[in-house]
Amino acid sequence: MESLTLDSHSPEETQLLGSYLGELAQKADVFLLTGELGTGKTCLVQGIARGLDVKEYAFSPSFVILREYHGRLPLYHIDLYRLDCIEEIADLGLEEYFHGDGICVVEWAEKGLQVVPQDNLFISMHYVAVSQTGRSISLKPQGERYNELMKQLRKERELWPKMRNAKQCRV
Repeated sequence: MESLTLDSHSPEETQLLGSYLGELAQKADVFLLTGELGTGKTCLVQGIARGLDVKEYAFSPSFVILREYHGRLPLYHIDLYRLDCIEEIADLGLEEYFHGDGICVVEWAEKGLQVVPQDNLFISMHYVAVSQTGRSISLKPQGERYNELMKQLRKERELWPKMRNAKQCRV
């Protein structure tokens, strides 16, 4: 399946994408987020929470590693930023969350790629050099469930009023 790269011009557009992901999310979905500090990973999670009808404000769980929110499905917001080695991550016992009743969104996922499910939606976020608020967001489906999710996102894309610079690229 092809990946999808979107340009976001504001935090609101990043949250809009997250909202669509949250609306399409199903039990045991795993979204892996990578990107430099400040690229909007938590902003995307806030949109996912909105799409899941979570009423609480989603903020970075950096100091507690995992925050749980309740909406249409439980949202497990995991942040690996403060962890330094794969053994620390493996010892967290995240498997029960990955295969549980909710969805997992993992920030700084590159630190734990050896222990996360191979089937996932891998989302990388990057600064757009000419803009203070612009971001390039690439979504790469890994596994049949996420290929289907990408098909749904592509159909929905025509309805996205602000995500106007969507483009496709081959994986």
